[in-house]
Amino acid sequence: MSLSAPFKDDEVVAAVKSWIDKVIIGLNFCPFAKKEMERNTVRYSLSSTTQISDALSDLLEELGLLEQQPDIQTTLLIFPLGFGDFEEYLDMLEMANSLISQGGYSGIYQLASFHPDYCFEGEDKNDPANYTNRSPYPILHLLRESSIEAVLKRYPDPENIPENNIAKARELGSSFLKALVK
Repeated sequence: MSLSAPFKDDEVVAAVKSWIDKVIIGLNFCPFAKKEMERNTVRYSLSSTTQISDALSDLLEELGLLEQQPDIQTTLLIFPLGFGDFEEYLDMLEMANSLISQGGYSGIYQLASFHPDYCFEGEDKNDPANYTNRSPYPILHLLRESSIEAVLKRYPDPENIPENNIAKARELGSSFLKALVK
């Protein structure tokens, strides 16, 4: 998908929901996502910004909203127009994590990161494992730490989730996974 083309909110959200359904839930990359999707506690927030400072402002707005609305468990802050360059996205992500830390949100919220060109540090860009974090658009996923802690207590061997996901992605291969992310 082109990040510079005009977008319609409903089409972007539909693409993200499809990705969550096919990849995140369908491949069980996140064993906790299905429950929140079924409970309709996931917020989709679209930002048309291409500037880091504006993205950080949007992040602060979403954090404020989560503070005011405890029924929302998680927010996907989606950037359909900006941060198509993975390195620029990583710069924004680093600043976003600093904002959470410096803003007094440490221990309350954390970020997960997703990008169409996601590549784990030190890994080959063609490694299928990267698809565990590849999405149709650049996304900052805001998670409530209390919710994460609660589900991790009930999930057997949560520390193995990343390794299991990497193994599954490598078994499925890049071609298969690429078709799901589109």
